[in-house]
Amino acid sequence: MHSKQEEILKACEQMCPNTLMETLDISFSEVGEDYLIAKMPVSPKVHQPDGVLHGGAMVALAESVGSAASYIFLNSKDFFIRGLEISANHVKSVKEGYVYAKAKVVHNGRTTQLWDIKIRDEEENLVSIVKLTTIALPKSK
Repeated sequence: MHSKQEEILKACEQMCPNTLMETLDISFSEVGEDYLIAKMPVSPKVHQPDGVLHGGAMVALAESVGSAASYIFLNSKDFFIRGLEISANHVKSVKEGYVYAKAKVVHNGRTTQLWDIKIRDEEENLVSIVKLTTIALPKSK
C-alpha cells in the first residue's frame, strides 16, 4: 500500500474513537482513487432478535463509510460532511463473520456528493445496496 493510502486510512481510523463507528467496531480497510472500504464484524451486538444482522447496523456502516469517503475525496478540512438522504435495499441475511461496505463516488460536487455503497459478506455475496447523498457545509471561521 502506498504511504498516501496508509495516511488516509489512518486519518479515517482517528475519526472513530467515541463515536458510533467505535460502538459498532467499524474499521477502514482500503482506499482507492474513487472508493473507500470499511468493515464491520457481525456478532450478537448488531443482530436483530432473530439472530441476523440488523438492517440499521448496515445503514450505519454505509453512512459511516460514505461520509468518510466524502470528507477525504473533497480534500478539505474546511467542511463538515452530513448525510442528506440514504436508502438501502437489503438482499441477503448474515449471521456471523464480517461485512464490507465499498463506497464509490457517483457525483463529487462542491456542495453535494452521491455515493453508491455495496455491502458484501466474506464470500463476496451482495448483502445490501445503499445510495447516500452527502452535503459539504462550510465550517465557520
